[in-house]
This record gives sequence, structure tokens and C-alpha cells, in this order.
Amino acid sequence: MSVGRPLDHGPIMERFGGAIEDLGCAHGIHVFAVPPETIVEFCRFLKEHPALRFNFLSDICGVDHYPETPRFEAVYHLYSLPNRWRIRIKCWLGDPPQLSSVTGVWRTANWHEREAWDMYGIRFEGHPDLRRIYMWEEFEGFPQRKDFPLRGYKDKLNPFGAEGPPPTQPDLATRDIPQAGRSARES
Repeated sequence: MSVGRPLDHGPIMERFGGAIEDLGCAHGIHVFAVPPETIVEFCRFLKEHPALRFNFLSDICGVDHYPETPRFEAVYHLYSLPNRWRIRIKCWLGDPPQLSSVTGVWRTANWHEREAWDMYGIRFEGHPDLRRIYMWEEFEGFPQRKDFPLRGYKDKLNPFGAEGPPPTQPDLATRDIPQAGRSARES
């Protein structure tokens, strides 16, 4: 992997100082903790500052630290194409988790924020179309939360949910699954 010159985080610390926390560098990626109320301003600064130019939002993901507090975390991964720098931003969130949308900074945040909403229930205020991206709209709960039942909640589409009986036998009736000691053509 080709790496550019080391990240000069002087402009970042000069602008935000005590409002953010420099968590150091892990695997060549600088990590900063940012309060939720500062996330949009911080991201816009990283993108627009002429020496930084973090012009690519590669991911936003959620983390559930249940039963710890703060329970949730939103994690942003940014990349500066001209400088070949990577940066990680962490925002710790309470329950219910919410923070402002960064879709006004990067349009691709639309999809990343919808995924974090769908899987963790992180509400992004100001998002233009915050709706589920994987699960159907009537789906109850957020499947990546640690308190979500492993087999889901019982409903009309999932009769074996949290209150249902556990499966007694795996379904191996499919013909394309090789049986032990036999090739796929023999089964």
C-alpha cells in the first residue's frame, strides 16, 4: 500500500483544540474522538481545508457497547485522495443514539447513514430520506444491537422468532449441498 507523507494534524488541533480528542494513530490511521454536536463542522473542515482535503467518505458504521455507557458509537472513515491519508472519527452516543447528518458534506453519507440507522438505530438528524436500506419498513428493532435476539423477534414473517421453538434439525434437503464423503454429483 502506498502511503503519502504523514498526516499534519496541526491545523485540526489548532482549529478544534480541546473540543476534540486525538486518540493517536493505529495501523497508519489517525483517530479522533469528536462530540456529536461538532461532527458536521469537523467533517466540513476536514474536507474543505486546503492542506487536508479529506474528499472521500469511505464508511460510516455503528458500534453497540451494551451494557456500557455511552452505549453507542458512530465511526467515520475518511480518505484524502490528494494526500493519501486515512482518518477515523469516533462519536460516542447515548441511548437513543442520534447526531446530525453529514449528507451536506458528502452525498454518499446518505447510504452510509441509512445503513447505520437500519442496523443500529442511530438517528441522523437532517438526513433527507432516513429509511431502512436492508430490512423492510415494518421490521421491528435493529439487528446489530447486542440486545437483539439472535433469531429475531417473532412476527408473521418469522414464526420461529424470540418466542418460537428452536429448530431441531438443520434443513439439508437442498440438492447442491455435498453430503459428507460424497461429491456434489453423487448426491
